[in-house]
Amino acid sequence: SPSWGLFVSRQSGAGEYSPYLSPCHPHFWLLQMRPKVMWHLLRRYMASRLHSLRMGGYLFSGSQAPQLSPALMRALGQKCPNLKRLCLHVADLSMVPITSLPCTLRTLELHSCEISMAWLLKEQDPTVLPLLECIVLDRVPAFRDEHLQGLTRFRALRSLVLGGTYRVTETGLDAGLQELSYLQRLEVLGCTLSADSTLLAISRHLRDVRKIRLTVRGLSAPGLSVLEGMPALESLCLLGPLITPEMPSPTEILSSCLAMPKLRVLELQGLGWEGQEAERILCRGLPHCMVIVRACPKESMDWWM
Repeated sequence: SPSWGLFVSRQSGAGEYSPYLSPCHPHFWLLQMRPKVMWHLLRRYMASRLHSLRMGGYLFSGSQAPQLSPALMRALGQKCPNLKRLCLHVADLSMVPITSLPCTLRTLELHSCEISMAWLLKEQDPTVLPLLECIVLDRVPAFRDEHLQGLTRFRALRSLVLGGTYRVTETGLDAGLQELSYLQRLEVLGCTLSADSTLLAISRHLRDVRKIRLTVRGLSAPGLSVLEGMPALESLCLLGPLITPEMPSPTEILSSCLAMPKLRVLELQGLGWEGQEAERILCRGLPHCMVIVRACPKESMDWWM
């Protein structure tokens, strides 16, 4: 029968296993376990030292597969009062209210998860997840304009990642960012939104944004120029593939970047410019910036990577 997935990492210089669960640790193992074993681990071994947890569900494994439950989420919050980061993959959360998540979370990542329409609506309790600073919504098909506006309840939120959220419209993004004016980092990747409309909404409403990362679909030189004069922008990342003829030339990108007073990092990924004249133009013209030109990394299909 299907089983749960969990990372356990070894403490540095010690012979015991730590309950600090992190996929970035150089020593980790993926353990397979049934829900009863997961409950056993939670009751016996997970405690205040747990800071980060990555879990996978069984959204595509049929109705009989074990799923995350509100009771497990509540127990996780009670047993692990220092849990800061929770990453959920391919999980059916339609029956798990957001109110059951641990209130100590500062980062919440949802990758290929299903949520209910009521999950992130404005009318819900504004005291939920009071410390949440970062939310990642990666291939969450139900996420739409109403959910985006519902994020305004998280007053500590400073970082938002939208990946493949195809139900978010240009009008919805503009209205949502107007109410999320305190964001300092925004990533819009692989969505149906054009880069020009995204940058226009950012320039209108996110005057304190420090980091922008977006796919270049629909990006033009006039669209990029709306970032000129942005007072706090420190990092700009543009991701390919390069498929549109209106894409700004290296010289046009250089011109706009020179008008961004705080810019210190420019990253161009997957545009096919690495080692080309375009890279040399940008490196020479932006001596005050770290210019990174590279190919897109190959994506892993495994949720635990």
